[in-house]
Amino acid sequence: MTTTQQAGTSLLRNKVFRRVYSAYASATFGDWFDMLAIQVLVGYRWHASPLMLALIPIAIALPNILLGSVAGVAADRLNKLKLMRMCDLLTAVLTLLVLLAPNMWWLLSLLMLRSAISTLNVPAQQSLTRSIVREDQLLQATSLNGIVNQGSKIAGPLLGGVALSFLSPQWCILICACFRVGAYILLLTVKDAEVINIKKEVQGESLSVSATEQRVPLRTMWKEGWSFIFHSRLLFNTMLFGITGALSIQMIDFQFTSLFRTIAPQQESLLGWLVAASGVGAITIITAMNKMNRESGYGWKFGSGYVLIGISVAGLGLLEPGVSVLPVLILGFVMGLGNGIFMITFSYCLQKETPPHMTGRVFGIQSTILGTIMIGAPLLGGTLVQAIGPMQTFLMIGILVAVLGLLGILFGNLLWPTSKVVNRDRALEHSMGGA
Repeated sequence: MTTTQQAGTSLLRNKVFRRVYSAYASATFGDWFDMLAIQVLVGYRWHASPLMLALIPIAIALPNILLGSVAGVAADRLNKLKLMRMCDLLTAVLTLLVLLAPNMWWLLSLLMLRSAISTLNVPAQQSLTRSIVREDQLLQATSLNGIVNQGSKIAGPLLGGVALSFLSPQWCILICACFRVGAYILLLTVKDAEVINIKKEVQGESLSVSATEQRVPLRTMWKEGWSFIFHSRLLFNTMLFGITGALSIQMIDFQFTSLFRTIAPQQESLLGWLVAASGVGAITIITAMNKMNRESGYGWKFGSGYVLIGISVAGLGLLEPGVSVLPVLILGFVMGLGNGIFMITFSYCLQKETPPHMTGRVFGIQSTILGTIMIGAPLLGGTLVQAIGPMQTFLMIGILVAVLGLLGILFGNLLWPTSKVVNRDRALEHSMGGA
């Protein structure tokens, strides 16, 4: 019995995937200590304005815009393990430097530099996963990654909230650096020879394509990635739908601190409870989706995800000052359901509809597009919050996202046609011909 046949019983029997997955879990878990601590530090301790809060996601997004597509090409062309190791190690160093930031401007500069390093990590991890996991296990791999991402939202904010009750936010930032070092050490245990062997079993003859790609100029690979997306109706509509929703959601993504400072100024931990409840909801739905029919229902899944997110965001805007933790937990859980549905469907769709040798480029382009949105959307959201208040802003954005979700459900068959394989093959022919 081969390694991949054994992995059919359980993906975690794939030793290479298991260690890469563990490294991803370590890094992601630490990140939730980091982001919550930074928001509390800036929002509650430094008393930053909504517009200053909006600069945090912009600092994180700007490197994605400038480097996202190039990072995707690098992930397809260079050694993915070495890229991931480098990202984890340098991210740990820069996280330690965040501890020394004396003010908002130093903090933003360090976050921007750290984001530039991390830009390589997502396409490298996605591309490596695509090459070491059989196609019939992609949904399981995507779900496992999603469970780690959402599970960290439970343990991270809860333990981070406990730490913030006794220690300073700097301790949470230090924990993030420690987990990044742990991810680096885990990746050191994965040998290149092991990756090559599992690739041969999973991909077979497709490895010859990857070898050919090594000789293709970077500019040509970058153009092929964009051409592939534009000629795939399904991928193009997926990107467009994701962009439209992200534009609305990113307007308030870093304004939760502004909202909770208004309705619960003495409860710094309330943000952590919201994120934790969201993580519980996401894990619940991800576990259920892992047993669903993976080949159909893109429109229904994308749309229902946005509807649930919109309802929860609008509900947060209706909360009154002095609110108890229970309504926050309920709305956070509903938000998690929506996030889980959309996140898993979006990631699975991109992986499923993209050939293995182009996965890094597609995810790099996605990172560039979403990063571009995060430049304008947070500033617009910060301006709205400052002008009309956080409660009214959340209510308005929630309604817009819910309406977008309903449109996705109603026009799902038109936006996401069922003949995916045909569309994918045609897109590949066009992209190669246009190069």
